[in-house]
Amino acid sequence: MLTDRQLQILQVIVDDFVISAQPVGSRQISKKKGINYSPATIRNEMADLEELGYLEKTHVSSGRIPSEKGYRYYVDHLLQPKRMSVHEINLIQSIFEKQKVEIEQIIRESASILSELTSYTAILLGPNVTDHRVKRFQIIPLSKQTAVAIIVTDMGHVENQVIALPEGFDASDIEKTVNILNERLIGVPLIHLQSKLEKETYEVLKQHVHMADSLILSLIKVASVENDSKIYFGGKTNMLNQPEFHDLNKVRQLMELMDKKNQVISLFQPVKQGITIRIGSENNHIAVENCSVITASYTAGEEQSGAIAIIGPTRMDYKRVVTLLDIVRRGLSRTFSEKLNDGQ
Repeated sequence: MLTDRQLQILQVIVDDFVISAQPVGSRQISKKKGINYSPATIRNEMADLEELGYLEKTHVSSGRIPSEKGYRYYVDHLLQPKRMSVHEINLIQSIFEKQKVEIEQIIRESASILSELTSYTAILLGPNVTDHRVKRFQIIPLSKQTAVAIIVTDMGHVENQVIALPEGFDASDIEKTVNILNERLIGVPLIHLQSKLEKETYEVLKQHVHMADSLILSLIKVASVENDSKIYFGGKTNMLNQPEFHDLNKVRQLMELMDKKNQVISLFQPVKQGITIRIGSENNHIAVENCSVITASYTAGEEQSGAIAIIGPTRMDYKRVVTLLDIVRRGLSRTFSEKLNDGQ
């Protein structure tokens, strides 16, 4: 159990090291507002904190830096939300106030804003689009032989593909096809769309539209949506600006990890709803053993839709990142829920 004095000193060391990336000494701490202890007393407490595993020395004559255990104690017991400026809050909120914007664009902009405001790398895992439901079909002619088929989902996701039109297929045929598709398939999850097209919808199309055989093959291709989540990066190279990442081998390992989609999804997916902080070795991956990863889930209604992650050095501004992530995850959850309700 740490004493109040040890807690105060640990908090000052973490806060100062986050800003400076330089070891913190006893004289530096003694000059802080609210610190009423002599440098000698502070040195003794720092020695005790080092012996307990909360601080580390980088070399014999240096001050101290937080250890992984020290960061863990800090985020579990000392972390307080950071007050954001009105400008920063308005910047984030503006993403979610745009009307008729695809959810992918909102997620991309969220990743970009988070990376800009934190100076770290932001990773957003979009929702699994196969869980989306069809909101409407459109077929827009491009020529006598081709058209673009469009599927819009309840979450604002858009799938589109150029298809070949059967010979002699005219505007009335297109209108009939679109009416049948919308009548039969609105509300169907994308994961079941192909089977619905091949079975029930195909039989109806054959009765009302000529050359339905070749048309259905094209529509099935449009409905073939990959069963996975999309990944959006913001500030992918921001880590290069951190002093901890001047080691090119570390940088290469991290960049290689980010190119492996399945590993990114498993590593940055939160283990629970809300916000999760993993520090250093807690990430269980050599590429991020010198990093902290803060993840947050966002939801649509009662269901988890996707995740946000910020990756930075263990010397991360935890207060700022946690506050920003909380604002963004709430905004995304609200936007997803609104789009879900609009699609019903």
